[in-house]
Amino acid sequence: MASGVSRTEVTLGDKTISFETGRLAKQASGAVVVRSGDTMVLVTAVVASNERNVDFFPLTVDVEAGMYAAGKIPGGFIKREGRASDQAILNARLIDRPVRPLWPKGFNKETHIVATVLSVDKTNPYDVLAVAGASAALSISEAPFQGPIGAVRVAKVNGSWVVNPTYDEIDQSPVNLVVAGTSEAIGMVEAGCEEVDEAEILAGLEVAHDAIKKQVEAIRSWAAEVGAPKMEFAQKLPDPALMDKIRAQFGAAVEQASNVLDKHERSAAVAAVKQQVLETWPPAEGSEDPAAESAALAKAFDAVEKETVRRVIAVDKKRPDGRGVDEIRQLDCDVRVAPRTHGSGLFTRGQTQVLTLLTLGAARDEQRIDGLDIEESKRFMHHYKFPPFSVGEAGFMRGPGRREIGHGALAERALSPLIPGEEQFPYTIRLVSETLESNGSSSMASVCASTLALMDAGVPIERPVAGIAMGLIKEGDDYVVLTDIAGVEDHLGDMDFKVAGTDQGITALQMDIKIQGVTFAIMKDALERARQARMFILDKIKSTIGEPRTQLSDFAPRIGTIRIDPEKIGAVIGKGGETIRGMEAEFECTIDVAEDGLIKVFATDGRLGDACLERIGLLTRETQAGDIIEGRVASTTSFGAFVTLKPGTDGLVHISRLADRRVANVEEVVNRGDLVRVEVLEVQQQPGGKEKISLRLLENLSAKEGSVD
Repeated sequence: MASGVSRTEVTLGDKTISFETGRLAKQASGAVVVRSGDTMVLVTAVVASNERNVDFFPLTVDVEAGMYAAGKIPGGFIKREGRASDQAILNARLIDRPVRPLWPKGFNKETHIVATVLSVDKTNPYDVLAVAGASAALSISEAPFQGPIGAVRVAKVNGSWVVNPTYDEIDQSPVNLVVAGTSEAIGMVEAGCEEVDEAEILAGLEVAHDAIKKQVEAIRSWAAEVGAPKMEFAQKLPDPALMDKIRAQFGAAVEQASNVLDKHERSAAVAAVKQQVLETWPPAEGSEDPAAESAALAKAFDAVEKETVRRVIAVDKKRPDGRGVDEIRQLDCDVRVAPRTHGSGLFTRGQTQVLTLLTLGAARDEQRIDGLDIEESKRFMHHYKFPPFSVGEAGFMRGPGRREIGHGALAERALSPLIPGEEQFPYTIRLVSETLESNGSSSMASVCASTLALMDAGVPIERPVAGIAMGLIKEGDDYVVLTDIAGVEDHLGDMDFKVAGTDQGITALQMDIKIQGVTFAIMKDALERARQARMFILDKIKSTIGEPRTQLSDFAPRIGTIRIDPEKIGAVIGKGGETIRGMEAEFECTIDVAEDGLIKVFATDGRLGDACLERIGLLTRETQAGDIIEGRVASTTSFGAFVTLKPGTDGLVHISRLADRRVANVEEVVNRGDLVRVEVLEVQQQPGGKEKISLRLLENLSAKEGSVD
């Protein structure tokens, strides 16, 4: 690499992105600082010198998002960052997905990409900058990266497309589209939408690709100027002679085994043919490396299997399980599966099955977010789980992996536009999708199961949401787009295109490509077929539960709301919190008070919750003639009794209004501390804003059970 500091820029829309190298992290294979506004990310790429004896590309991507970048100190007892946040993991996946396909076949040197967020300005998101920075770091390094790629976000603000919008512009847009790709084709899409149609998505993709081309050209020109010479690496392909032998003797058996319908039976049938192949051509006697010979034969067999499945699908238009290209597997939906949960939905599609369980909570159950993004809390959460038994395997059960976090976030994004606002439905909502079986697209099954659970729980969503995964097999000029891909089609195919939405439009989209990219014609075809499949699944959901239940589960908590004048919050809280604690104890509830005057009462007994709301209403509204109020006798005098109507507000029951008869002594009727019911007769405004309140005694409630002092 040329010595000294080198810098280049590219302008996308009204934003300028700069790339700099030669100043920081100079011992990495490639190091680039990418910047937009005051958001800066250092992206390094290191390629190990030694090869690993593995049959996959050992690429690792990490995002280091320290709180210092936003001028914050981490919360909690230990004032340093711990494990990566979910958002950092999602952004690491955002880098990994478009980068991973662009390497020579068989490249097996350990490669590590680290994106360190140095500064965030809370205006320009860092995620797309990190992807572009990774592309630039790899392009100027000696790595045989077959890029560069570009990465941008597009949004539609006031009817116009904006490239790399600010956070405020993203909030105004019904489309949040992150796109990465080469100058020739798009390779990765991540989108969250508010029920937009397919044509709008395609329009956004075209805008994004135009910007990507500009970015790619800038990186390519810069790399040609300052980049290191690329290391030589010949593609490691299966031995064509071994493949010819396998095709000649076992080709028919491979095709027959690949077309077994059941997932596990198919795997067993293919494994049996593979074992026959290995036994037919064992390593030669006296071989210097018999393990390598067996591995080469196994690799050739795997290539023949992949070639066979892809040819049968793309050319013969015959899928492994016998379905047509647009055919969805058998669907089954059910609700109220787990009776004690607040809502549950079971969705089964072929050999993929997801059970989603829903819990309702109070505002204090919201997730507090301690990170670099502007979002500080979440009242809607979706968590996805993928235990080993779902694919018939034994394994370890630990915390969520990157895949689980990614799938959970995708489903959450798909459902979020339909979640009712806090004032309409003042609950914190948590969904947990348990994957019980998996044979293709359990993430989209979790969207469907979650919709069932939401409706079963009585969450008033306007419309159900469904999702489907599309696939692609492309052999030369022949290609076929597949609806509802099974596991083998995902593993051996060229595209995983997940689309979720309602009957009104798309709410989430995720596309990953294993080849160099796909054309807009293929994407248009896939989007239309996904729309048709989504409508079919939505009809199945609606036939199971037509609309959200009107009543919450008997086991769900009850939340009521009341909005008060913020200046009256003190009356609800009371001196030292005395009033609010007293109400929580009396009505067996929890009370959340927001600064804007929205008060939520969270109670397991709806009647007690309603009574608490009524009390808050009395505490915070102006006292009026005709009000019937329960209060405590604060003191007695020779001329009457003062009754506390609410904190800071007392009224007088004159001795003449204590009873229908003549009363000689106030203590004949009431004593200090008695709980009484009174009627407000008159409210007079006094100088200084004080009120003179006249009362009439209706009933001494304490007299029934003995006076309280």
